[in-house]
Amino acid sequence: MDRSSNEALAKAPPRALKDLPGPQPWPLLGNLPQLDLPRMHEKLEGWAEQYGPLYRLTLGGKPIVVLADGPLIAGILRDRPDGWRRIGVIASVINEMGGDGVFTAEGYDWRRQRRLVMSAFDPGHLARFFPSLVRVTERFDRRLAEAAKSGEAIDLQAQLMRYTVDVTAGLAFGSDVNTLEGGSDVLQEHLDKIFPMIYRRINLPFPYWRHLRLPIDRAFDRHLAEVHKAVHRFIDEARQRMTIEPERAAKPPNLLEALLAARDADGSALSEAQIAGNVLTVLLGGEDTTANTLCWALFLLHRDRAAWDRLVAEVDATVADDQRVLHDFDRSRGLDYLEACLHEAMRLRPVAPLIFVESLRDTTLAGMPLKKGTIVFCVMRKSATDAATLGSDAAEFRPARWLDGGSDGTRALNRAAMPFGAGPRLCPGRYLALVEMKMVLSLIARNYTLFDVGTASGEPPAERLAFAMFPVGLRMKLAPRPGR
Repeated sequence: MDRSSNEALAKAPPRALKDLPGPQPWPLLGNLPQLDLPRMHEKLEGWAEQYGPLYRLTLGGKPIVVLADGPLIAGILRDRPDGWRRIGVIASVINEMGGDGVFTAEGYDWRRQRRLVMSAFDPGHLARFFPSLVRVTERFDRRLAEAAKSGEAIDLQAQLMRYTVDVTAGLAFGSDVNTLEGGSDVLQEHLDKIFPMIYRRINLPFPYWRHLRLPIDRAFDRHLAEVHKAVHRFIDEARQRMTIEPERAAKPPNLLEALLAARDADGSALSEAQIAGNVLTVLLGGEDTTANTLCWALFLLHRDRAAWDRLVAEVDATVADDQRVLHDFDRSRGLDYLEACLHEAMRLRPVAPLIFVESLRDTTLAGMPLKKGTIVFCVMRKSATDAATLGSDAAEFRPARWLDGGSDGTRALNRAAMPFGAGPRLCPGRYLALVEMKMVLSLIARNYTLFDVGTASGEPPAERLAFAMFPVGLRMKLAPRPGR
C-alpha cells in the first residue's frame, strides 16, 4: 500500500460495496479456494498491494470488505462494542468450547466482566505479584542454564509458552502450575491445541463437527477435557481459599477470586460458565500472544547484533551486579530500549495480523454505505510497515525509531501498529505482557550469549497463522555469558 492508493481512497471514495476492486471469485465458493488458511494474512496483504487499502472478497456467496488502512481500522476499533463486534462465528466456536468470557462477551456482560479483568491486570496488581513473577523467571533461568551447558537447541515457542502459562496461572488464579519443570503431560501441551482448532473451525464453510466427529475432533476433545479439568481445579482451589479466609472476598488478590466474589447491585453473581470461560480466556490469551512475540523479538535481535549489544548494555546498567534476574518492579517498567525492541518486533511480526469484525448497525466506511451485519477483515500490518508514512526503512528492524521521535513519534507508531488493538476493547493484559517480555529478554541478555536463534535449515522461519501468528520451527542455542 502506498501514498497514492490512500490519496485515491480519500479523493474518490467508493459509492457502494459492489464497486470495490478485488480478486476474481470462483463460482459458488467465491475467493475461499484462493486462501491458504495458515498464510491467509500474507495473501490478504498481497492483495492489498494489488487492489489498494480497501477491497472486496466473496466467501461462499457473502461479500467481505478487506481493510488495510490504519486510521480507518482504528475508527472501527474505537467504535466497539456499540458499532462493531467480532464476527459471530468466533464467539460461537469459542463459547461451545467453554470460553464464554470477556473475549466473546458483548454489551452489558462485556462491560461487567471487563471491569474485573482490567483491575486484575493493572500496574498496582502487577507490582504485588512481581515477587512471584521473579520466582517463575528463576525457574526459566534454570531451564536455560541446562540447555546452555549441554549445547541443546531448545524449541523456543514451546518453552516460552510454558513460562507464560506459569505466569498467567499465578497472577490471575493464584495457582502454581509449574509447567516449566514438569514433564510432557502438562497444561501447556493441551492448551496449545486450542487456538489452531478455533482458527480451523471459524474458517470452515459448514460446522460439520456439530453433527460428525472426525478423528481430529475426537483428539481435540481429549485435549479440551484436560484443559477444563485444570480450569475447574483452579476454581475449586480458589473457593477453598475463600472459605478458609473469608476476608479474601472483600479484597480479592487475583482475578479468579474477584470473579467468584463479584456481585451486581441486585446480588446476582457471574454464572459458573462465565467464571470458567474467563479462566480459559485468560489462559489462552496469556499463552500464545506473549510467547510468540518473544520468539519473533529474539529472532530479529539475533539478526541485528548492534541492537542486541545495545539492549545488553541497557540491561547491565539496570540489573544489580549480584542478580541474574531483575528483582525491582519499578526498574522493570524502565528499560526503554528493550521495550522499543519489543514494540518493533510487534510492528513487523504482529501475532494478531488480522481482526475480523461485523457491523452492528448501518454505517459508512470511507464514505461507502455498509449495512448492518457487514463483515470486515482488518489487515493490521500494512499501515505499520507503510514506507509513505514511516519512511523508506519502514520494513526494517530499527528499534530506535520508537525513541527518536519522542512521545509524539511513539504515539504515531502506536496508531499505525496497534499491537494490543485500540479503543474500549484494548487488550487488558498488555501491562502483564510487556513485563513478562522484559523479564525474559533481560534474563537472557544478562546471563547468556545468543549463539543461534533460527530454524534447522538456516532459512528465516515461515509465518503461520492459527488464530495467532507464530514462527515455524524456531530454535534457540545459548552459551553462558562470560563472567556470569
